[in-house]
Amino acid sequence: MDRFFGFDLGDAESAVARLHKEDQVTPEMLTIVGEQSFITAYAQLSSGEFLIGEKACYADGAVKRKLRFKSKFLTDSTVVNDVKSFAGGVLGELYGSGDLIKNEDCSFYIGCPAGWDKNTREHYREIFESVGYPPAKIISESRAAMVSACQSKHLQVGLDILSKPVLVVDIGSSTTDFAYIMGGKEVEMQTTGEVVLGGGLMDEILLEESVESANPLFRRKIRNTLEESEPWRTYCEFAARRLKEKYFSDEEYWSTHECKESVLIQYNLPAKLTLTMDKNIASKLVNKKLDKLGGKSFKDVFIAALMDVKENISGAQPELIFLTGGVSKLPAIRDWCGSVFADAIVIAGAEPEFSVARGLAYCGRIDEDMREFKADLNEFTSSTKIEEIVRSHITQLYKDAVDTLIEPILTKVAMPIFDRWRNGEIRRLEDTDVELQKGVEAYIKSDEARELLAGPITSWLKPVADDLEEYTVPICVNHRVPYTALSFKSYLSASDIDIKVDARNIFAVEEMTWLIDSLVTVIVGLIIAAIDTVPFLAGPEGVIVGVIASAVILILGKDKMEEKLLEADIPNAMRRLIPKSTFKSRMDNMSSSVKQSFYESLEQDKNEEITNRMVDEISSQIEQTLIKMAEVVEIPLG
Repeated sequence: MDRFFGFDLGDAESAVARLHKEDQVTPEMLTIVGEQSFITAYAQLSSGEFLIGEKACYADGAVKRKLRFKSKFLTDSTVVNDVKSFAGGVLGELYGSGDLIKNEDCSFYIGCPAGWDKNTREHYREIFESVGYPPAKIISESRAAMVSACQSKHLQVGLDILSKPVLVVDIGSSTTDFAYIMGGKEVEMQTTGEVVLGGGLMDEILLEESVESANPLFRRKIRNTLEESEPWRTYCEFAARRLKEKYFSDEEYWSTHECKESVLIQYNLPAKLTLTMDKNIASKLVNKKLDKLGGKSFKDVFIAALMDVKENISGAQPELIFLTGGVSKLPAIRDWCGSVFADAIVIAGAEPEFSVARGLAYCGRIDEDMREFKADLNEFTSSTKIEEIVRSHITQLYKDAVDTLIEPILTKVAMPIFDRWRNGEIRRLEDTDVELQKGVEAYIKSDEARELLAGPITSWLKPVADDLEEYTVPICVNHRVPYTALSFKSYLSASDIDIKVDARNIFAVEEMTWLIDSLVTVIVGLIIAAIDTVPFLAGPEGVIVGVIASAVILILGKDKMEEKLLEADIPNAMRRLIPKSTFKSRMDNMSSSVKQSFYESLEQDKNEEITNRMVDEISSQIEQTLIKMAEVVEIPLG
């Protein structure tokens, strides 16, 4: 895709942004019917002309006129036709101005409330497709607003948004939308995510207060006009909305200056309505009890909604509250959020009228980057590079494993078997071979041995990670993804290490037969070596054994003697002449010799098929880990 359009179709006002794939700047806000933020309204005139935007609100000769229909999308099936008509009008304006070119390689990202489920979003997407839009995707407006803030570097709050919980509060004209975002991904809450509470209620209060303050000569006429004409009432509410937002954008300034706006109502006889905002009216907007809210105020319902969201967040409580929407700059809103989420930072987005449209356009480019990023990663994981890296380090892994396992095996396997032979439970030394085979195999299977391997294998993975980053860092950089997204080093040093290359399962016993065979050979030799110490024992029995052993050596030679010892059923009395402490001392002293013997066996006897299986298994787990790490990359900060 070369260009990405973000279409924020709001209940009151709409906006369209455009971003080129290679642009490093803020998405361009497109002008539709003369405005970058235009009223969500359409009208079909008796002349056949089709209008959208402000003119559609009051144009004469309208045979059909619709305003503020999106908020009814879930409850009124006829609204589908209204969305089609308005969306078609916007599409026509884009083609007419040349901002959109037929058959160009582009896509549309269209906003919806966070509370809409997957089926509703797909139904909404199909509406735009039926009108003739290029490929479209539906994105939560809350997430889009946050993406916009992240990409524009607005969220400079010292918070790692990719790993911390964030609550986005989008206060629209008809509804307030809540989205819980964890680790850059939107998480479904147990609530619907949406509350029927919007800035439009404040607009109605401001309009009513202004009508009450109007010249008595015009007051009744204005009131009758607003009751009889929905288009003019809606238009006046839009004017009130803009004045309200103007006031709250710099409340301190307007505390010493007049904040007014005049509307000339052209209905039957013209009448002038003056809208006024001041401190007293600002207080009424949030504190006035309304029948629509069950006798509660905007403040009451908003705080109750925050409390409900807090109770229904199953994960960690948010560390950042991000406010967006027309009312988000109202200082009281931040105070209320702070009162419910006392430990969270509260921040409002800049230019709320454009943040969603820009965020949607950013989402398009991010998705394209992610698609190409994952394609490049898939090409890397499908190559032989990972296997080559693992193979180049595999010998060190074997040695690290041996260094970790030898002493525990000598202590927890060899010593008990020696005790059993010494006590006569094992009659011949050659029988210890079988017992050691079983004992070593059982120990390697044990949780204790597998847990012992976790540390050295984690350490072993770090140089592997260094080699991997020669390939993964360029992939990340090329697609504007933080290079740490595929960093095994940061992954392994995290406080909550969960090693995906599972150290406890990395050595299957059947793949370690050469290790077991080598250890058994060395340990049996160690027992024979311990018997060799008998001639030096004190006491007459030791002397007798020494004489016998010397004679055997002279007659058969040392190798033959060891063979006879392996087959001999040595009397228990003679076995007990070998002190346990002597065997243990010799075993401790020979630990390094055992390891060296094993290293030699490793080079000579290691089975290439087993090594290949080890390399394939480890490489496969690394590949799967990289894929899983890539899946959580959702909102790069740019």
